[in-house]
Amino acid sequence: MHDKRGIVLFVFFLCPLFFFGQSVTVSGITKSAADKRPLAFVNILLRRERDSSFITGTVSNEEGRFTMTNIKPGNYLIEYAYTGYEIFKKPVLIGSLSPFLDLGSIELQISTGLLKDVVVTAGRQAEMSSSLDKKTYSVAANIAQSGGSVLQVLKNLPGITTSQDGKVELRGSDKVAVLIDGKQTALTGFGSQSGLDNLPASAIEKIEIINNPSAKYDANGNAGIINIIYKKNRQQGFNGKLGLTTGLGALWVKKENLPTIRPQYQATPKINPSLSLNYRKNKLNIFLQSDWLYTETLNKNEFVSRVYTDGTVTEQQTKRNRNTHFWTSKTGVDWNITDRDVLTISGLYGIEKIIDRGDEPFFNKELTERKRLWRFLEDELKTTVVASAIYQHRFQQPGHLLNMGFNYTFHREDEKYNFENILPNYTGLDSFKLLSDEYVADFTLDYTRPLTNGRIEGGIKFRYRNIPTNMQFKPGVNSPLDVNAGGEATYTETIPAAYGNYVFESQSIEAELGVRMEYVDLKYEVNPNHNTYKSDGYQYTQLFPNFRLAYKINEQNKLSLFYNKRVDRPNEVDIRIFPKYDDAEIIKVGNPALRPQFTHSYELGYKTGFAKGYFYSALYHRRTNSYITRIAIRVPPATLIYNVFQNAGNSTHTGLELVYQQTISPVFTLNANANIYRTEVDAFTVLSKYPVPTVFSAEKQTQTSGNLKLNNLCKLPRQTELQVTLIYQAPDIVPQGKTGSRFSIDMGIKKQAKDGKGEWFFNATDLFNTLNIQKTIQGNGFVLNSTDYYETQVFRIGYNRKF
Repeated sequence: MHDKRGIVLFVFFLCPLFFFGQSVTVSGITKSAADKRPLAFVNILLRRERDSSFITGTVSNEEGRFTMTNIKPGNYLIEYAYTGYEIFKKPVLIGSLSPFLDLGSIELQISTGLLKDVVVTAGRQAEMSSSLDKKTYSVAANIAQSGGSVLQVLKNLPGITTSQDGKVELRGSDKVAVLIDGKQTALTGFGSQSGLDNLPASAIEKIEIINNPSAKYDANGNAGIINIIYKKNRQQGFNGKLGLTTGLGALWVKKENLPTIRPQYQATPKINPSLSLNYRKNKLNIFLQSDWLYTETLNKNEFVSRVYTDGTVTEQQTKRNRNTHFWTSKTGVDWNITDRDVLTISGLYGIEKIIDRGDEPFFNKELTERKRLWRFLEDELKTTVVASAIYQHRFQQPGHLLNMGFNYTFHREDEKYNFENILPNYTGLDSFKLLSDEYVADFTLDYTRPLTNGRIEGGIKFRYRNIPTNMQFKPGVNSPLDVNAGGEATYTETIPAAYGNYVFESQSIEAELGVRMEYVDLKYEVNPNHNTYKSDGYQYTQLFPNFRLAYKINEQNKLSLFYNKRVDRPNEVDIRIFPKYDDAEIIKVGNPALRPQFTHSYELGYKTGFAKGYFYSALYHRRTNSYITRIAIRVPPATLIYNVFQNAGNSTHTGLELVYQQTISPVFTLNANANIYRTEVDAFTVLSKYPVPTVFSAEKQTQTSGNLKLNNLCKLPRQTELQVTLIYQAPDIVPQGKTGSRFSIDMGIKKQAKDGKGEWFFNATDLFNTLNIQKTIQGNGFVLNSTDYYETQVFRIGYNRKF
C-alpha cells in the first residue's frame, strides 16, 4: 500500500487534454468613395494592434470582396492600400463568439499624393482561445484511453464523471444531451444517453462540451450537451488511416464470488480494428469510417445486502459476464455542385450483439444457506441505420449560410431473456422476448449571417418519432415473473420548434440573446388489458430563452454571466410499462404518467490568461422542478423491491468549477480540474402504481460533494509522450440514498514513428484496480447497501498508420 501511495504522489504531479483553438474568418468589400464601385486588387494587411507586427494579408477580388482565414481572436489594425487612393487604417476587434466576422463595406478616398511603400514584417505568435461557452477536446490527444470506448474517453474530460449506472455526469448531473455530429441519433439516445460504453473511440475525432447551450440547440439536457464528432478527412487525393488495438482486462479478482456460482470473467480480451478512408478530387469528396469493437467484460459484479425492519437479512451477488460485438460504419459523399452549393449525403450502419451470462445467488446473513440461485442468459441485438442529406448554400459573404437537412433513423432492439430459477425444492425455466422498433425523422432549416460586431442566426426543426414495442412472456412452473405485465405499447412524439439568436461583440462587451420555442405532443398507447397502466401522454408549448453577457476587463481577463432554461423529457425507456429483470428481486419498471422536468440554470464565469496557460472558474446554480428519478419501494409482505421512475421533489444544484492549465516547461504540461457542488432534494411524496398502489415519502436530503481530476502530459525523448490521469469523486447523494467515493489512475504512453505516419501506444485504465461503486438506499421498510466490483482495469496496446 505504501508503494502505491508513493507512485500516486509521483504521478499526481506528472498530462492534458488539448483545446482546439478558436479561429475566425474575416471578410469585407472594398469600394471607391467617389462612385461606390468595387475596387479589385486592394492590398489588405492585418497587424497586431500592440506592436504593429504583421499577421496576414490578402487582396480583394474582381467584386471587391476579400477574405482572411485562421485569425486568432484579439485586437488588430487592418490596413487598406491601393494605388491612387489614401491608405486607410482602422482598429478591429476579432472576437471569440463567432467564427466569421464581416467588416462590411470599406470606402477608400482618392489620394492627392503618392502612395508610400508598404513594409511587410514577418512574425506570428499563437493566441489562446478565450471562448467560455464551448470546450473542444481531441480524442487523439487522450493517450490514456486510446483504443477504448467513448465513455472511457469522456470520464477523463474536465467536469465529467460517471454515475453508478454507467451514465456520464456533467457537473454532477446525468441529464446530459449526447449528440453525434451535432444531431441526436439512436446510437446515443434521443434526448438521453445510451451506448457510450460500446461506441469505439477510434471512430471519433473530437468531443465538444457545451455547459450553456444557445437556442440553436434542442432544449433537452439541463446539465448541457456533449457533441461527439466523427472523423472525416478532407485532404486532396486518396488517403486514410488504419489502426489496431488489443488488450486484456480483469487480470485479477477484486472480490471472490459467493459460493456455488460460475466463475467471473478473467483476462478478458479487447480487440478494436479501425479503418478511415477518404478520396477527394474536383467536386467530390468521398469518405468512410469503419470500426469494430469486440470485448469480453465482467460487466457487473455487485454485492448487495438488504436489511428489512423485521430483522430479515438477504445477501446476494449479481455477476454478469458480457460478450459484445459492435460494428459501426459511416460513409458518404460531399458534392460541390457549384462554388457556393454543397450537398452531403451520408449513411451510418451500426450493429451491436450482446450476450450476458449471469449468476445471482441469494443467501442468509451468515452465508450458510442458499435460498435461491437465479441464472440468466440475455441475447440482445441492436441495429441502427441513419441516413442524412444536408444541403448548404454559401452566399458571397463568407459565413453567410443557409443549411437544410433531413435525417432519418431506424433502430431495432431485439432482446431475449432466459432465466433458470433454482430453489431447494424445484427449478423453474422462464423467458421473455422484447422487440422494439424506433423510427425518427428530423427536418432542419438553419440560417446564419455574420455582422460587423457578431452574427444573427435562426431556424426551424421538425421531429416525428414512433416506437412500437412488444413484450412476450413465456413463464415456467411457479414463475416469479409478472406474467400479466406483457403486451404492446406505442410511443409517439411530435416536436416542431423554431429559434432565433443574436450575438454581439465589441471591444469590452460580449452579448448573446436567444430564444427557442418548442411544442411537444407525446402519446403513449398501452394495451388495454395491461394489469396496472393505462394510456397516457402530455402536451406543452414552452419558450426556452438563453442569455449571455460578458465583460472583457482586458485582453487576458474576462467575466461572463449565463442564463438558460432547459427541459428533460422522459425517454421511451423511462415510461416503458414492461418490468426489466436485471435482478430477480430488484425489478425496474417505467411509468407512463411521468412528466418533463424543467430547469433554470445560472452561471457566473471568470477566465484569466497568462504566459503559457490559463485559469477558469465558474459559479453555477440549477433549479429543477419535479426531478425525474427511480424510486425503490416494496409491497409487504413480499421482499421484492420495485425501482419505478417518478417525478420526485424539486432539487437545486449549486457548485464551483475550477480549471487550471499550465505549460510548466517544454516537456511538461499540467491540467487540473476541480468541481465542488451542493445538492438539495426537497421532501416529496409519490404514488407508485406498480405492482399495486403504494405511497412513498422522503425527507429533504442535502449533500456537499465534488470531484478532482489531474491530467498531466510529459514529452519524452524520441517523439514519445506520457500521460497520467488521476480521478477522485467524493461521496454524493441520490434520491433515497448516497453513493460512496471513487478513485482511479489512468496512464498512457505514445511514440511516433520516424516518418511521422505511424504511432504506437500503450495504456492502462484504473492502473491500481481501485475503482468500485458503493451505494446505500433507504426504502419503505428496508435498507440496501451495495458495492459493484465490476471490471475497470484494462491494459491495451495499439498501432495507427496513416497512408
